[in-house]
Amino acid sequence: MKTSLKQNIAINLQPLNQCVRVTFNYDVHFTRGLFKLDNPLLAQAIAADGQSTPKPVVTVIDGGVIQYQDELLEKLSVYAQHYRDVLTLSGEPIIVPGGETVKNDSRFLEQIHQSINVGGLCRHSYVLAIGGGAVLDMAGYAATTAHRGIRLLRVPTTVLAQNDSGVGVKNGINAFGKKNFLGTFMPPYAVLNDFDFLTTLDNRDWRAGIAEAVKVALIKDADFFDFIMTYADKLANRDMQTMERLIYRCSQLHLEHIASSGDPFEMGSSRPLDFGHWAAHKLEHLTNYNLRHGEAVAIGIALDSTYSYLTGLLLRSQWQQILSTLKTLGFALYVPTLTEQLDRPDHPHCLFRGLTEFREHLGGQLTITLLQGIGQGIEVHEVDLSLYKDAILMLKNWEVS
Repeated sequence: MKTSLKQNIAINLQPLNQCVRVTFNYDVHFTRGLFKLDNPLLAQAIAADGQSTPKPVVTVIDGGVIQYQDELLEKLSVYAQHYRDVLTLSGEPIIVPGGETVKNDSRFLEQIHQSINVGGLCRHSYVLAIGGGAVLDMAGYAATTAHRGIRLLRVPTTVLAQNDSGVGVKNGINAFGKKNFLGTFMPPYAVLNDFDFLTTLDNRDWRAGIAEAVKVALIKDADFFDFIMTYADKLANRDMQTMERLIYRCSQLHLEHIASSGDPFEMGSSRPLDFGHWAAHKLEHLTNYNLRHGEAVAIGIALDSTYSYLTGLLLRSQWQQILSTLKTLGFALYVPTLTEQLDRPDHPHCLFRGLTEFREHLGGQLTITLLQGIGQGIEVHEVDLSLYKDAILMLKNWEVS
């Protein structure tokens, strides 16, 4: 059979290969009184690109923050007027509900997109998101999907957002009953942590964010866990200086992981910073998000630590230290939802469905992080559900003892 010249050319063409390297730089700042006129931090962050014309800014604010700081809107307006040579507010601030509600309803996403469109914002404009982690997630998703990416300025207002979710590279909303089913990986332009916002948090939100610090300490830094254990009473009693130290170190460890893990956008199946999260995400959904994210993470940490102990990875004394510290911080380590449909792993209301959903979220094989010591995470690809059932029973007994 004869081969035509055209076919020969096609056969001999070699595949083209290209490697695209992209570098992201962003600063995480720590301050007080972000919107006071004598604090130029926000204006400086916007002016850092060196362009001389004022930049339009669409502002998205967590309604829960407004509830406790009703002067915020006025402060923002006065601040923008004072620094009008740097920034201009595009339209009225968009007030959205806090918590998972804002990630479960796409109309809030559409509202931000509409404001970006009406205001004629471009990729050199800004979305300023002020609020807890859920609001930052949703507003970040809106910003990174408009024009394939508008600059995002995050102002986290909760402990959890300041030390964890607000300093990372993830944005997203919930869909199909799954947490963060829709989302993007896109670093913020800058993160502006204002400790003054923490003073008006209720005790649940103050406490919830500490769980993420416990998490990162357990898998990366034994000294940091020792700090949390030593000062657990002070943290539980809202000592601000201790909380500031916790937030700073937790943020630092989070950023170091993003920069040095080799997989900042989670292209593989490894997700060590989600220690305790396979159960936490499922618990949030099963409780209709009545559990705060940090509260669910605390239970997930307790569960995976107990399982680590039962498999022989973790010493009994270490396991007891972890659970005792979580209890001193004020966390519940057991909720009845843990045992619903436990003998039916494929039932949508069974906690163990969280393992399947955790794997599906990344693809590839199941990879979860356990502990082989305090400060030493280890990845495993298989689990024993019967041992996990035993771990749940141990948490139940611990809770009532």
